[in-house]
Amino acid sequence: MQLAKVLPFTAAAESDEASAAVGVDRILKAIRSHLGVDIAFVSRIADGEVVIRNLDSVPGAPVAVGQAFPAEDGYCQRIIDGRIPYLIPDTSQVAEVAGLACTAELPVGSHISVPIRLRDGSVYGTFCCFGFSPDPSLNRRDLDALRAFAELAAAHIQSELDGDVARREIEGRVAEVVERDNLTILYQPVYRLSDRRVVGVEALARFPDAASRPPDAWFSEADGVGLGVQLELAAVRAALRGLPYIPADVRLGVNVSPKTILSAELARLVESVPSGRLVLEITEHAVVRDYVDLKRALGPLRRHCAVAIDDAGAGYSGLRHIVDIAPDLIKLDMSLTRGIDGDPARAALATALVAFGREIGSRIVAEGVETGAELATLERLGVGSGQGYFLQKPMPIAAAQFLFRRSLSPAD
Repeated sequence: MQLAKVLPFTAAAESDEASAAVGVDRILKAIRSHLGVDIAFVSRIADGEVVIRNLDSVPGAPVAVGQAFPAEDGYCQRIIDGRIPYLIPDTSQVAEVAGLACTAELPVGSHISVPIRLRDGSVYGTFCCFGFSPDPSLNRRDLDALRAFAELAAAHIQSELDGDVARREIEGRVAEVVERDNLTILYQPVYRLSDRRVVGVEALARFPDAASRPPDAWFSEADGVGLGVQLELAAVRAALRGLPYIPADVRLGVNVSPKTILSAELARLVESVPSGRLVLEITEHAVVRDYVDLKRALGPLRRHCAVAIDDAGAGYSGLRHIVDIAPDLIKLDMSLTRGIDGDPARAALATALVAFGREIGSRIVAEGVETGAELATLERLGVGSGQGYFLQKPMPIAAAQFLFRRSLSPAD
């Protein structure tokens, strides 16, 4: 019997089996206190092996989370098979376990355990408690209490397993899009408001299930499973394929998160892009954990790329982005643009941002312009450029080329 073997925990294993630790640990602590036993644990049984996944015990107990042993060497498999009673106040009185090596080694004087069953009826493992000495006070009521606590633990474990199924589904979906390059890029023109000339385009990713899942959901889900950078880079690569068809005086904007900016791959990806052609748009909603590191990463990129703060005005974090990053462009979020013609508060905030941008040398671009009244108000407030459905919807690069031919915009 190899009680001392400790299994390494991979990220997948933690998600599959140990992410419920906090909730299950509390349950184990409660049942151990209720029964007055020395050790309470949840085991996972698979491939003929028992692994202790959660544990609450007295100090110095001879068991630990991660310990594993052959199923036939212990109590757990016997409980599941029905070969021993769930309730054993004195192990010396049950021949099936009295002779087991672990009974003497641990020792196990009293034992109470039930299987943990998942929603589909399959057995996950066992919910076990034991004392080092016999305990004749253990009774049917204690077993009923253990069953109730085991059901609570099973609910926590099932929730985590469900989450892991969803995680694997997202990973597979994102990996397929990245590997097959299965995303489409639409280009939304950015107009200079003074003469209605196209001075830029923003690359917008569209995915195969666009009708049921918006792009933001794709990027959010990808980030949640650690694939956000890979998906953003795939979108940037796809967007850059349209650059040869965009006039030299029209800049291409691509959306990137701080994580992607910090990745060395982004620098390699854009190093061959001619200077002045690309705008890196950092969303206001993106969390920046270290502005010093972000500014350091942006340094080499800014030698040939402009930097924009996207979605400005949607929340507090955007102000910090603007102050610390000192962007070349500040893009007003559509929540600020929408209805600005009839909202003094929105107009006042936009005016303040225009003045602030002027002071730090940043130009203002309004997003989400949908009416002529909004456009007129933005012009009156001094906003230099804008984009939105009122001006032009996002379009494939072929349609954008036709639009470019109609626009003789000088360099912005």
